[in-house]
Amino acid sequence: MTSPNTSEVRIAVVIPAYREGERIARVVKAIKSFVPTVVVVDDCSPDNTSDEAHAAGAIVVRHEVNKGKGAALKTAFKKLAELGYDYGITMDGDGQHDPQHLPSFIKEIKESNATMVIGNRFSNAQGMPKVRWLVNRSMSWIISRICRCSIPDTQCGYRAIAVANPCVTAAKSDHFDYESEVLILIARDKGVIRSVPVKTIYQGEVSKIRPLRDTVRFFKLLWRI
Repeated sequence: MTSPNTSEVRIAVVIPAYREGERIARVVKAIKSFVPTVVVVDDCSPDNTSDEAHAAGAIVVRHEVNKGKGAALKTAFKKLAELGYDYGITMDGDGQHDPQHLPSFIKEIKESNATMVIGNRFSNAQGMPKVRWLVNRSMSWIISRICRCSIPDTQCGYRAIAVANPCVTAAKSDHFDYESEVLILIARDKGVIRSVPVKTIYQGEVSKIRPLRDTVRFFKLLWRI
């Protein structure tokens, strides 16, 4: 699959990373085959995440204190704004998101001028753990109701967002609930939301989500928002 020409719309990939020293270089190099600019925000990793990302060709911003995934994404989008980019495509640093889908995001951005393009793993959910499938389906139904539009996979972290949209920095959440909050804020602001099919690569990695703590944060978000 060839990469579309990105010269008309400035697009970069952003990766919030924590303890990804063993994998981040491989992920960055794979991404750069499709999108030349990769910004990695190292959320105060105790390992060599920053060094490995920099050596692989990424622009690296490091938090001196661990702040959470949401805070790392806010830092990334502020950096993209400084650099003059139009869209940031968010991907995980553990290799779960397949760079082969980047052309689909870029194509949808150019065709629809969407505020957000979000991956839909349920178009090909093979290999997704059953508990994760059930939780993601349930949360997607809840958030779709709040957004008043059908979004097949609201929990997918593989997504493209317009850098200039104020919702990316207006969201108050700093952890995993940030992604749900941004989605809700964009929907309420009448932003255009599109989906593209993606597959997720499960390799037995340990999720950084803490079920009890992050579920409490999610319901606090629903109560607050």
